[in-house]
Amino acid sequence: MTIRQVIGAAEAALAEAGVPSPRADAELLAAHAAGTDRGRLALTRPDAAFVDRYHGLVARRAKRVPLQHLIGSAAFGPVTVCVGPGVFIPRPETESLLEWAVSQPLLRVRPPVIVDLCTGSGALALALAKSVPAARVVAVDDSEDALEYARRNLAGTGVELIRADVTQFGLLPELDGQVDLVVANPPYIPDGAELEPEVAEHDPAHALFGGPDGMVVIDAIVGLAGRWLRDGGACAVEHDDTTSERTIDAFRRTGLFDDVTGRRDLAGRPRFVTATRTRRQEEVQP
Repeated sequence: MTIRQVIGAAEAALAEAGVPSPRADAELLAAHAAGTDRGRLALTRPDAAFVDRYHGLVARRAKRVPLQHLIGSAAFGPVTVCVGPGVFIPRPETESLLEWAVSQPLLRVRPPVIVDLCTGSGALALALAKSVPAARVVAVDDSEDALEYARRNLAGTGVELIRADVTQFGLLPELDGQVDLVVANPPYIPDGAELEPEVAEHDPAHALFGGPDGMVVIDAIVGLAGRWLRDGGACAVEHDDTTSERTIDAFRRTGLFDDVTGRRDLAGRPRFVTATRTRRQEEVQP
């Protein structure tokens, strides 16, 4: 069989199993099995050893093991990070938040301080550090499993990695009024929501679910942003498709933010909310 035929058979098997992107996954698994790039697959000769490796990978993907677990990595914006069981797999949808963040003029005024909450694999922190080399980037998570991946992905970058629970009252007071940008892709799925097998069976629940309405961690992050951000500093928080208005309300009811805006991803779905820290009237000194 030619490589085209081998991949075609894999595509059919993955499609029958309900995998959402069977052709792309079949090609990426073939490239991984061959130890080559996807664009060079046409040069691959499918010998017996390759076919055995490939069939094993395809069989696991057909059982809805995430593609990223099988190849051991996930691309995110300008970076690629190691992932596997125990850590949330970064999604392309979050790249819209990344693009918004790196476009902020405030990051060019001085060497900025950026905090990435619920960092997981460290993908967003790593992408920000790469995109804004002058920044001090602080990444926070409370899962030791996730932090193991983050340490590997952030090694040698200068990103500061902190183990902490973002819902902890009074967290990191040394950051009060010192931060230019807070970003977060927190647990935000309402408890009990139905999910695809790749998510429900392989992403850690701790990184997915944000309480009955999905807002427990988001509310805590809004509070931290209000305390940590300099006046004029910015915050961006990803949310569930169903909770954009609740996230907007979480910022507005503090009285600490202007320009509270719901934003959509490239697919047109409500994806994240941004806000700018301002000073309340009662905070202004006479």
